[in-house]
Amino acid sequence: MPGSLAPGDPEPDAPVMEFRKVGLTYPGPPPFQALRPCELAIHRGEFVAVVGPSGSGKSTFLNVAGLLDAPTEGTYLLDGIDTAALSDADRTALRGRRIGFVFQAFHLMPHRSATENVMLSMVYSAVPRAERRARAREALGRVGLAHRVDALPGRLSGGERQRVAIARALAGRPSLLLCDEPTGNLDSGNAETVLSLLGELHASGMTVVVITHDAEVAARAGRTVTIRDGVLSAPAGRERSPA
Repeated sequence: MPGSLAPGDPEPDAPVMEFRKVGLTYPGPPPFQALRPCELAIHRGEFVAVVGPSGSGKSTFLNVAGLLDAPTEGTYLLDGIDTAALSDADRTALRGRRIGFVFQAFHLMPHRSATENVMLSMVYSAVPRAERRARAREALGRVGLAHRVDALPGRLSGGERQRVAIARALAGRPSLLLCDEPTGNLDSGNAETVLSLLGELHASGMTVVVITHDAEVAARAGRTVTIRDGVLSAPAGRERSPA
């Protein structure tokens, strides 16, 4: 059964993330249904955009998908694992091992180098320090920053800082890259660089979910899911995974 899997072990051929009538209601008073019960399956290698205006429920979707909030109804499977069946510690471990987060605000430590910022994402994992450094350098190279590994965030452009944030998300080798308005703080040139990078990661087999209000960002995805007033609308079908 999915719930019997160890927190780090994906179930073969399972969707990376699957909502089965998942909803979230805040208790109030009065109670507020922030995410209405919904169905959604995102398969390995997909690039999906979740699109909606401000106040539509995008943040609630992010928090549930990222295991930051637990749904109040339905079942959320991550890599085939029933997240509700896990202890708090195992759910936290699952999030750390299987989800990489990229936020609009880069959330970099200003007095730490690019390498050290990426390494910080693995502090609470079982990865030895030497391997953390090696993984950080590898991830920075993957996002085109091999020449900036020792730079402090204040010496980096906005686009470079977001690429460090993406490297930090990749260093843990997640199943899912979950991006919240990843170009929201960038000018058009840097935004294009970051979107091209996300496209390259998707082409290499990474599962990417971008949460955005920007139609141009959503157009880069292979599939678009809309959300409005807490109602998630997911068209039938799925995009083809990269070869």
